[in-house]
Amino acid sequence: MEQRIDPNTQPGYAAGTDPAYIPGLTAPVPAGKPDASRKQRDQEQTDEEQSSQERTDQERTDQERTDQEQTDQEQESEREIDAAAPDDAVAETVSEDAAADDKEPVDGPVFEVSDRRGSITADHDGVRFRLDDQEAEFGWDEVGAVEVKTPRFGRRFTVTVHMSTRRWFNAEVEAPARSDLKKWAEDLDAVLDVYFEES
Repeated sequence: MEQRIDPNTQPGYAAGTDPAYIPGLTAPVPAGKPDASRKQRDQEQTDEEQSSQERTDQERTDQERTDQEQTDQEQESEREIDAAAPDDAVAETVSEDAAADDKEPVDGPVFEVSDRRGSITADHDGVRFRLDDQEAEFGWDEVGAVEVKTPRFGRRFTVTVHMSTRRWFNAEVEAPARSDLKKWAEDLDAVLDVYFEES
């Protein structure tokens, strides 16, 4: 049998014979002089970076100028406030003096007892109860009666204020010793005799 040899037939590469063969890929460009388009791309990229840097510098300059203007305006406002402050201080001092003249100290007995949570105060203004962060004040003109309770056992001193509107409020203070309860009751009676007139 004769074998025909055709010199025009080129052997084809296949994946089976060449493991690097991937259909559709072209061979790499041989190393040589860089083409003009690559130089042009590099130049465009360099120009773009310079332009971006110039824009950033310009924005930074604008921001610094804006910050400086704002600082100048704030300083000017502070100077204006400082210039006006003495008048305000004088007016405030005058109003404080006037308030001090209106509230002249009143001589008279004052009853005040307190413990770690609350207090009971009676003076020329009226009766005040305080418990933790709550406070109630009753003027003498609205108080109908004041009642004091001392327990047979224990150290709780209780004061009840009866209002003219048939409502009542009470407060308790714990005495350091039972002997203080009697003294507290006498001191409160002395204040009530001076300021409270039963109607």
